[in-house]
Amino acid sequence: MPQPANGERTPLIGRTPPTPPSEEQDRDRRHPITGWGADDDRAWVKYPKHVAYITWLTLSSNYVNVLLVFVPIGIISGAMGWNPTAVFILNFFAIVPLASLLSFATEELSAKLGETIGGLMNASFGNAVELIVSIVALRQNQIRIVQASMLGSVLSNILLVLGCCFIAGGFRGGEQTFNATIASAMSSLMAVATVSLIIPATLYATIHEEVGKHAGGVNKDLDDKVLMLSHGTAIILLILYVMYLFFQLKTHHYLFDEERAEEGEGDSEPEVLSPWAAAVALVVVTLMVAVCAEYLVDSIDSIVETAHISKTFIGLILLPIVGNAAEHVTACVVAYKGKMDLAIGVAVGSSLQIAIFVTPALVILGWIMDKAMTLHFQGFETVVFFLSVLVVNYLIQDGKSNWLEGAMCLGTYIIIALAFYVYPDSEAKGTMDMVKNFFSFR
Repeated sequence: MPQPANGERTPLIGRTPPTPPSEEQDRDRRHPITGWGADDDRAWVKYPKHVAYITWLTLSSNYVNVLLVFVPIGIISGAMGWNPTAVFILNFFAIVPLASLLSFATEELSAKLGETIGGLMNASFGNAVELIVSIVALRQNQIRIVQASMLGSVLSNILLVLGCCFIAGGFRGGEQTFNATIASAMSSLMAVATVSLIIPATLYATIHEEVGKHAGGVNKDLDDKVLMLSHGTAIILLILYVMYLFFQLKTHHYLFDEERAEEGEGDSEPEVLSPWAAAVALVVVTLMVAVCAEYLVDSIDSIVETAHISKTFIGLILLPIVGNAAEHVTACVVAYKGKMDLAIGVAVGSSLQIAIFVTPALVILGWIMDKAMTLHFQGFETVVFFLSVLVVNYLIQDGKSNWLEGAMCLGTYIIIALAFYVYPDSEAKGTMDMVKNFFSFR
């Protein structure tokens, strides 16, 4: 039998040799993580591979997730009763990547639920870490920590994050523009939130002054009156927040279309998690944040005693950095890319959620838990909040920004941080005793 000229053997009759897969086909059939064949339908092989792949994509969604190594160490340190300083530091760094994963899971789940419900979820869970930490502190009756954390989150967003965004956007030179109508609506709501803090403080000071003049003592019903005012104000603020969501997502959604378009342009990565996977991740990460927050709050008292740092400084400066770290980076990145509308939405929008949603919600929750959580902040804190909102309103009202305005925001934030570092923690005495001493001196 003659052999082929090329030296190859003649195949058997009726059979053709299988064509070997190309390099591209072989690579497509292999799992991106394990390298195993993707066509293996065995359940004990297929599902673990899929879970491993999805887990890898989730963990690689943000560079800050490398800090996840602190999560088990932080939980172990709290459970084993390590040194309070070590427990605080470990859980401090543990919450940073958990906040990033919580934001990632929320975005993945909201992307599957439509624009309206997705926007509502992003608005509601955008500050979930601050809310969880504050609930843990409220349950332990750490009212000073809760109030300072809420105020610090607002100041961190409208001064630190916004200042970094203006600097990042102006890094290439020139002047950046953004939607002045959206910025004006947000700044107006921030002004209303400022009023909600000024009125309780003013009412307290006025009533206490009148009582001090005529009765020479402290009105026992004063705290109850301020608490009643806070409950009513919190309900009104929550109603305004719902109306703002309706304004943003329904009646005037066209004003926010450009911002959403910019956000869509930045999302070049495909959706990773299915709705069920995103929901499971949201629940698991929330539970881990709650555990780490529990140990973090438990160690604050020891930190105050050993490091001589006030609770106000911890709640106002340190804790907001934990909850907003990933969000801060995102805002600066999009600002550097020239997407100032999206950066303004992240920075000012997040502070707005804290001011008219999270803080009033905590007041109502304290009402339910029989905790004296009020909107009566101390006088110095109220003045700082008012001046910060005033500065930001002046900077964003023209719809333009540059790096110098960003430096102004950062400078204001650093001054405030220094002021609260030297500010004595007056939780034990409170504003009532300070006012009493003032009138006694007079």
